[in-house]
Amino acid sequence: MFTRLFHADSPLLRLPALASQCAVCHSWPAGQQVCAPCVSHFTRPVLRCLYCALPLPAATQHPAGANLEEQLCAACAVELPPLDGALAALSYAYPWSSLITRYKFGQQHGWAGFFASLMRQTPGVAQLLDELEPQDWILPLPLSDQRLQTRGFNQAWELAHALAQQTRSPAQADARLLLRMRHTRAQSELGREERLTNVSGAFQVDPLRAAALQGRAVVLVDDVMTTGASLFEAAQALREAGAASVTAVVLARTAAA
Repeated sequence: MFTRLFHADSPLLRLPALASQCAVCHSWPAGQQVCAPCVSHFTRPVLRCLYCALPLPAATQHPAGANLEEQLCAACAVELPPLDGALAALSYAYPWSSLITRYKFGQQHGWAGFFASLMRQTPGVAQLLDELEPQDWILPLPLSDQRLQTRGFNQAWELAHALAQQTRSPAQADARLLLRMRHTRAQSELGREERLTNVSGAFQVDPLRAAALQGRAVVLVDDVMTTGASLFEAAQALREAGAASVTAVVLARTAAA
C-alpha cells in the first residue's frame, strides 16, 4: 500500500520540475539543456544562402538591404538546387556540433524538443510552417532500415515531429511517406563528389501514397546539412512525385559544403 508522503498542499509538490545544468557552461539552474545566455551567445544571426543555407562571406553580408543575387552562394548562383529554400537554425560548430553528436549517436532523445525549439525560433521557420495547409507535409529525411536498427531512432523524425507539435502546424508530419530505398555509406566518411554519387537514387516516395503529394508543399527536415547532397536528392524525388514546393529546415549547417 502506498503511503502519502506529502500533503496535497505541500510546497514541495508545487516546485517546478527538477532544475538542470547547462550542457555548455554548466551553470545551475539552466531550466533547459542549454541556458538562455549560452543560447543567445551561440546563436547569433548569420546571413545564409537562400537556397542551401550556406553562410555567406562577410564581405557580402548586408542583412537589411541584400538583394537576391547577394543572398546566393557561388554554387547556387550558377545552378539552383531542387529546393525552394533552406533555413538553418545553427552553425555546425562549438558547442552545437558536440551536442548534436550526443543527441544523434548517444540515443539522448530528450534533446529533440530543445533543438526543435531552436529551429522554431529561426527567422522564417514559424511563418513557413504556419502557412502550410492540412494537406501539406512535414517530412524527415529518412534513414535506411539498417541504420535505423543500429541507431535506434531517426533523429530527423524526432525533430520534425517536435517541430510540428511546437508550432501546431496544420500540416501532416509523417515518417513513412518518403522512403530510403537502399543503405548508403555514411556521408560524413566521404568527400563532396563522393557524397553526391553516394545518395543518387536513394530516395523514393511511397508509390501507394504518392497521390497525396500532388500539388502540395513539403517541409523537409534534417539535423545537419553539409554538402546538401542527401536533401537535394530527397527533394528531387519529392518533386518527381508531384510536390509543388520543397523547403528544407535543418538544425545545423556546416560552414563549407
